[in-house]
Amino acid sequence: MVSLGIQTVGQLVSPGLSWRTELTRQFAFALTITLASASVVSFVIGFSSVGIQGGSLASAFGAIDRISSVAPVAFLRELGPVLTTAIVAGTLGSTITAELGARKIREELMALEVLGINPVRNLVVPRVVALTLMMPILNLLTFWAGVAGVFCAAVFLYGATPAAFFENLLLLTNFIDLWSSVIKVMLFGAMIGIIASYKGLRVEGGTEGVGRAVNESVVTCLVAIFMVSVVYTMLFQALYPEVNYGA
Repeated sequence: MVSLGIQTVGQLVSPGLSWRTELTRQFAFALTITLASASVVSFVIGFSSVGIQGGSLASAFGAIDRISSVAPVAFLRELGPVLTTAIVAGTLGSTITAELGARKIREELMALEVLGINPVRNLVVPRVVALTLMMPILNLLTFWAGVAGVFCAAVFLYGATPAAFFENLLLLTNFIDLWSSVIKVMLFGAMIGIIASYKGLRVEGGTEGVGRAVNESVVTCLVAIFMVSVVYTMLFQALYPEVNYGA
């Protein structure tokens, strides 16, 4: 898997952009297949977990207008990136593995090599790059979907005023949180692309092997995401302790 990652980077920086059409297609496909599900889930989590449960606690202390300040922290630092990436791993990651695995068992990858076409450059690199570039956009859209969920719960269930909600929205957030979230989701996107592609290229055993590879791909991506997220958060808190004090 490490060798595939190194080879992918090498193909990315090598001259020529013969895979640019495939990159554009994969970028549009990745955003289309994940946007609706990720946005709906983020809205529901924002409405139920942060909005209702957090709003209940804030309302008990008479600080329902401050619940909005929790939303950016939750959906930029931890909850949003991990939730979005988990959805991408289960939808797009499994699709990449299944597609490459099906081509492997049909010997299409071998045929490409016979024709002098590098499968990594023309199939793997566009998917990894497209997924990496798509993740910040998806994360931003799901962030606003989560904030919308919190807004609906705070305003319509607990009587918070819209003006106070948006006034306190960035109370505990600063510019570092945004860049940290962007870097994190791009790292996660590259991880999913490389792991899913690796599992797809290593498929053996016919159609049953494709099913096993898809399952292994999703599980491996989720475990890797959670492990890297823990390490990333610890390093981020150590390097930028000022984020704990808000903007």
